[in-house]
Amino acid sequence: MKAVPPRPQMPFARPNILELAPVYEVLRSEAPVSAVITPAGDRAWLATGYRECRELLADKRLGRSHPEPDKAARVSTAAIQDGPTGSYETEEADHTRMRRLLTPSFSAKRMMSLSGHIQGLVDGFVDDLLAAHDATPDGVVDLHTGLAQPLPVSVICQLLGVPVGDGDHFRALSERMAGVNDQDDAHSAREEFSHYMSGLAEVKRAQPGEDVISDVVAAQRHDEGFSYDEMVDLCVGLLFAGHETTVNRIGLGTLFLLTRRDNWLDLVADPAGRTDACVEEIMRMSAPGDLGLVRYAHTDLDVAGVTIQRGDAVVLSVNAANRDPAVYSESERFDPDRSDQGHLGFGHGPHFCIGASLARIEMRIVFATLARRLPDLRLAADLEDLEARPTLTGGVASLPVTW
Repeated sequence: MKAVPPRPQMPFARPNILELAPVYEVLRSEAPVSAVITPAGDRAWLATGYRECRELLADKRLGRSHPEPDKAARVSTAAIQDGPTGSYETEEADHTRMRRLLTPSFSAKRMMSLSGHIQGLVDGFVDDLLAAHDATPDGVVDLHTGLAQPLPVSVICQLLGVPVGDGDHFRALSERMAGVNDQDDAHSAREEFSHYMSGLAEVKRAQPGEDVISDVVAAQRHDEGFSYDEMVDLCVGLLFAGHETTVNRIGLGTLFLLTRRDNWLDLVADPAGRTDACVEEIMRMSAPGDLGLVRYAHTDLDVAGVTIQRGDAVVLSVNAANRDPAVYSESERFDPDRSDQGHLGFGHGPHFCIGASLARIEMRIVFATLARRLPDLRLAADLEDLEARPTLTGGVASLPVTW
């Protein structure tokens, strides 16, 4: 096994869109918390072990804010996860307020009430794919643009109260904002996104509806500690994260199933009984993006034999942690029937993803519907030829399929 350079620079090259870079396996076994250079060229720590990532995710000595923001390491050139966010002095209180405000809107019960709406959307998109398949000479259609991308956009529009007609606009802004090839454009897109959200917030202020953005606008109006800029940032984050992650998981999950024919046929044989397990294994194995969750140390702390100093950047590689052989037998194998279930795909601890229930419902409905309605679905390209989107969050740029 090759030795790791003293400070390898991220991102690391991957064999294909489903596999991780081999260096993660080396790091996990030799130095589960390692010194690295970020894509932006700054120093950081990278956690790759399951135990270490889970521990650090729950450790309140790490946060998204930084004690001296001007001195913080930059992690990427995108306009998300590029550096610290929020106030060091009030981060915990701000986070508590945000969870208290949003938890009712994203409760499992409320998400279940959306199931019928989501099923109708999925069926409509599959109808369109069937029509496109019949109208195309070679029968090849793009599942990414035909289902994986538009479904989460439509769902988050419904939940947040965003006009459905604005979906293409904010989706394009999201793509640019997460872009890693043009720093200036990424940050311009972030400003455009904030401007768009400010306008929508004012519409909700004048004409509130039964939606999340209306709730957030009303909360900001009655809470002096909740600034207008914080409100806008929160709404931008909800709209971005509320669709981006699920888009990627649907695409990568489809790839895992279609490149492992036995798993796909098992799902086709029993969609009702096998979908939940498939979704959880997709959440464990799929690895969109090449970085991880970014945190900053609020005090010195020791973990895995190293001392992380106050202010140091820490990148938590959930992708690598979810394939840790110390936790999962045959950890690189896609196996919905595995007994060692559980994963960090939605995070852990106080920052556990508030949209986890929504993402699970969307994916369950998507994969059960595909198994029922397109049992002969198959990939129409070689895995090695599929390109990742040039964004921080990654995922497939296209997903050609046929049946």
